[in-house]
Amino acid sequence: MQTKEGSKIDSNSNIKIGIFDSGVGGFTVVKELLSILPRIPLVYFGDTARTPYGPKSPTILKQYALEDARFLVERGANVIVIACHSAASCATEELRTRLNVPIFEVVTPSVEKACKLTRKGRIGIIGTRATVTSNVYPRLIPQTLSGAKVFQQPCPLLVPLVEEGWLKARETRIIVKKYLRPLKDKQIDTLVLGCTHYPLLKPVIQEKAGKRIKIVDPSREVAEKVAAFLIENDVESQKEASADHEFFVSDLTSHTPEIVRRFLGRKVELVKAVPKSLD
Repeated sequence: MQTKEGSKIDSNSNIKIGIFDSGVGGFTVVKELLSILPRIPLVYFGDTARTPYGPKSPTILKQYALEDARFLVERGANVIVIACHSAASCATEELRTRLNVPIFEVVTPSVEKACKLTRKGRIGIIGTRATVTSNVYPRLIPQTLSGAKVFQQPCPLLVPLVEEGWLKARETRIIVKKYLRPLKDKQIDTLVLGCTHYPLLKPVIQEKAGKRIKIVDPSREVAEKVAAFLIENDVESQKEASADHEFFVSDLTSHTPEIVRRFLGRKVELVKAVPKSLD
């Protein structure tokens, strides 16, 4: 059966969902998928050796994304989730053209949710420089909600703060407030967390944004999108009561497991593996 995500899926297949990200931020997507689809096996790849993807060029991002996705397919994944906003913003169509599996990404579900939530059509985006520079949100949101205004703010300091575990630190709160000020001045009423690291800062972001601003968490939105797709195609019910998950990273340091634990809320075994290069 054909899917709008760009490929086919056999309803008799045993589903394995592959998720990739530029590093460990994609574990926010993993956490949501484990919550919604506990019986479906997941295979994750975090490209920690080449992170961050944010400052990279579109050409390099497309190459890395294809290498990452092919690695997951080789591990048995027949549904792919691009958890990295930077990669999703410029490599989604490339993957849909080159790979014969359904491709999901974090941008489109976020756009749809933001357009449903906004009251005044004034939507803010925070993300990496690559996501902001791609203008993917300003391009897609008006296509979904005519007349909507989109205001963006790159927030390059937030990823390292999250990975250092400074989730409630005074410095983090000051930086978040400074990043959000230009968006609040534009009187946004909805804010998209345009990076998979940012959900860990959601309490601080909500506090500094104010109660009137609705926050969109793309990790949750894409997980719900995948779940709806599997249910619609009658494949979610095929799995047993438990599932085996695999978690790979391209570089494994002594502190990587602790960072992952913060994202996932529990310890997992990480295996070092490197995708085949396209060069």
